[in-house]
Amino acid sequence: MNRPISTGRPPPLRSAAQTYVANVAGAFLSLANVLVVARALGAEGRGHVAFLTAIAWFVSNLSTFGVQEANANVAAAEPERRRALATNSLVFALVFGAVAIAAVAGLVELVPAAGGDSHSTLLWATLAFLPVLVLQPFLRLLIQADYGFAVTNLGYVLPPVLNLVANAGLAAAGVLTVGTAIAAWLAGQVAMVALFVWHVERRLAGFGRPDLGLARRALAFGAKAHLGRVMLLGNYRLDQWLVGAISGARELGTYSVAVAWAEALWYLPTALAAVQRPDLVRAQPRAAGAQAARVFRVATLITAVAALAMVAAAPVLCVALFGEEFRGSVDDLRVLVAGAFGVVAVKLFGGALVAKGRPVLQSVGIGAGFVCTIVLDVVLIPPFGGLGAALASTLAYAAAGAAMAFMFLRALETGPSELVPRPGEVGGFVRDVFGRLRRRPAAPQPEQTTIAP
Repeated sequence: MNRPISTGRPPPLRSAAQTYVANVAGAFLSLANVLVVARALGAEGRGHVAFLTAIAWFVSNLSTFGVQEANANVAAAEPERRRALATNSLVFALVFGAVAIAAVAGLVELVPAAGGDSHSTLLWATLAFLPVLVLQPFLRLLIQADYGFAVTNLGYVLPPVLNLVANAGLAAAGVLTVGTAIAAWLAGQVAMVALFVWHVERRLAGFGRPDLGLARRALAFGAKAHLGRVMLLGNYRLDQWLVGAISGARELGTYSVAVAWAEALWYLPTALAAVQRPDLVRAQPRAAGAQAARVFRVATLITAVAALAMVAAAPVLCVALFGEEFRGSVDDLRVLVAGAFGVVAVKLFGGALVAKGRPVLQSVGIGAGFVCTIVLDVVLIPPFGGLGAALASTLAYAAAGAAMAFMFLRALETGPSELVPRPGEVGGFVRDVFGRLRRRPAAPQPEQTTIAP
């Protein structure tokens, strides 16, 4: 059955605004859920929940092998291949998820501490859903390649809504446990993936016959991007796994509250990187560099204001809301806030490099941060716990951001002065940057295709 290959391009301003609002709403709901769980289960119980979800998130993202990056580029440049991409994604998710489960089983058998002190039944129940978690980014980027930000934004908000409703109800009834909190989290992830599957089948191109040649092509491209993603995942979540395994659930529970607040600063660059991705795929390198640089300048200015506010409000955010048991997260949060500027550079410049078919350069940039993460986590977490992890993460984000900016400038013909924030530019951001984005780009020429056959 033939389906439309495009749902039409919505105004970029609307897509960016919706995506940012969805990220902020998701962050708010997630923080509310963290508050409910922390208040009901204490720092140790919160630590167990954070440990299990961190493992599932880390392993599932580790197991994608970069296929979602190929989905984004191929679906944007060659929309007639979307049906095969969708079916290939299902097959990849099943295979990669099964391999990931086996790999974690082997790791825990060899190094029991890798499983932390959480109940083994909960660990394996969580890992059983890895194929679903692996499928989520495959379909999300496939949908966004057709400017389907509305449905991916809804999918982003859906899990925290379900989590909060379930956990608040169970806490009010006095029956909230680590197991029920994990079950609510998994149910939210399943609901999001079900929404994406429905959208692909009913609103996008649908599912067609698998294409082995396209699968090989996607893996070849994805492998180049995946190394960078693996290292970025190490920067994002390896610290929580190590804090839980080395310092225990209580220390991780405290540290995870700081991480939850600090990650709120990442949502603006995440939204902007997602919205500009389809246009960067189609743009010439110099134009793509100019566009990404201007978005970076504005995002940096906004992040600076938000970071200062978060540093000042840290005692209220961590202690007044969560309780005296979480006082240690105040210093953790203040250290983590400084890393947000590196995250802005990594997300915006790294996304631009991948969009222009330069995933290896993205991996090189991230590699600097990954090396810092490994070395500093090993050195700082044993003596300092969560505070050591916070310092290690911040330094790693800074190193990755600086390296990514260097790669971006070289690859996309952009001058260093174009990265310097300019006072007053935020006010003209919507009018200027998004005004340019509204100009529909010319159809890509063959030499502009950004994934090699």
